[in-house]
Amino acid sequence: MTYAIVETGGKQLRVEPGRFYDIERLPVEAEEQVTLDQVLFVNNDGEALVGQPLVAGATVTGTVVSHLRGRKVIVYKMKPKKKTRKKRGHRQELTRLMIDSIQLNGQAIAGAAKATESPGTAKVKSEAAPAVVEAPEPEVVAVVAEPETVAPPSQEKSTKASKPKSAAPPVAEATSTTTPAAPTEADN
Repeated sequence: MTYAIVETGGKQLRVEPGRFYDIERLPVEAEEQVTLDQVLFVNNDGEALVGQPLVAGATVTGTVVSHLRGRKVIVYKMKPKKKTRKKRGHRQELTRLMIDSIQLNGQAIAGAAKATESPGTAKVKSEAAPAVVEAPEPEVVAVVAEPETVAPPSQEKSTKASKPKSAAPPVAEATSTTTPAAPTEADN
């Protein structure tokens, strides 16, 4: 997996080609290309390039998708015992950036630019694709279900249903709610 760590807007961000990221607002219109040259680290399938502080010749290109505003953050300031309270909201201005490619010394090591530079590999994959084979139509088998026979209601069910229901629930005579006896001298 190829990725890079770039610095933009005072923050460091790990980016991969084909993904989009929300970064601090850039003064660029939507659908324009942006090149980030503040690349601190590049990992190309296990081969790590660490910059001191930047990787020489490394750039990350991306396309601005849109400009948007982040979630609202509430800032509440209060001074106790003074009846002073301030409540303010803040929404950060952001730019949504789609990363197209990571380039090292002008040569794309990952992303869309790499696929356009080597069209031979794309042709080999498309030629090696299997031809479309039509599957035979499945046979239709009809299953006829036999009608269920309903058993006549038994005597037990009918007697239970015919019993009249009483208004009061039956009283359980076996339970007693007596208080425990007071301790005697023999118990001590």
